[in-house]
Amino acid sequence: MDLDLRKLRYFVAVAEHRHFGRAAQALFIAQPVLSRQIRAFEQELGCRLFTRTTRSVELTPAGQQLHDEARRITTVVAAALRRVHEAEQGAQRLVIAFSPGLHVSEAIRAFTASHPKVGIDVFPLRWWEQDAPLRDGRAHVGYLRHPFDDSGLRTVPIGHETKVVCLPVTHPLAGRRTLTSADLDGEPILDVRTRRTSSLEEKFELIASGQGIALVPVSVAGSYSRPDLVHLPVTDALPVETCLAVPESNCSGPARDFLDIATATLRDDSGDETGDAGPARPTATAAAAGTAAALSPPRASVRPGRLPAAAPSGMPRR
Repeated sequence: MDLDLRKLRYFVAVAEHRHFGRAAQALFIAQPVLSRQIRAFEQELGCRLFTRTTRSVELTPAGQQLHDEARRITTVVAAALRRVHEAEQGAQRLVIAFSPGLHVSEAIRAFTASHPKVGIDVFPLRWWEQDAPLRDGRAHVGYLRHPFDDSGLRTVPIGHETKVVCLPVTHPLAGRRTLTSADLDGEPILDVRTRRTSSLEEKFELIASGQGIALVPVSVAGSYSRPDLVHLPVTDALPVETCLAVPESNCSGPARDFLDIATATLRDDSGDETGDAGPARPTATAAAAGTAAALSPPRASVRPGRLPAAAPSGMPRR
């Protein structure tokens, strides 16, 4: 069957408003028209998308799955239409995606200085997305953290980040300066395997309320510092690799130029002296010790400001 994008857009509106009347107002159509379109859409798909009562509208399991897929589909279509219009106008635009806690502003400034006619958009990634926007066309270049599926992508290592454990200030371990993985045995860890959250803000709110703990990169801890949380180095936690990534099918023109400029800029920011092999990767213990030194006594919590530099890494790889 052919997917009717207009009906899909109507479905998304009802799913987000959970109300046919409010969705119809947002779409600037009459409510009876919207109701008929949704019923026709359900008949075309062969499944119910909503459970309707006189007081509420809720998504069925099939509706929830379609809503998850629809947000990606509508975003991809919007990105494709934008590229079509830019091509018709002869415009050049580069979309830079970046993981939470990572910063691309210095690289963008350096790129814009030599490419003033290329428009720049930034795309903040949700923590679970990683490479998806590079694959579906929403972004041209990404500043990411491993692990992610790098098949079909050209990746350029930038550096390494240590991980810290995020705890509520009331936690029995909160007064320690450093921890090991053994100290965390038996603790409820909030990660994608145990409890998927929609945002880092939601995750940190759960941690602050005593629902669990989490291991996060040190730059994330600094970007989301709050007084009811502490962040402690875990001395035997392995560092996380940061890298730039572009689709191998689109590694040319402005994307390639940005990759070259951003590689030099971001490595300079992390203290990298590029060479054929690059400096050796630091051990987890040494990296965590550096983090501990940068955290403020008496409690080793990360506060806003300049964070410990990422360890340098090697040269581009495929």
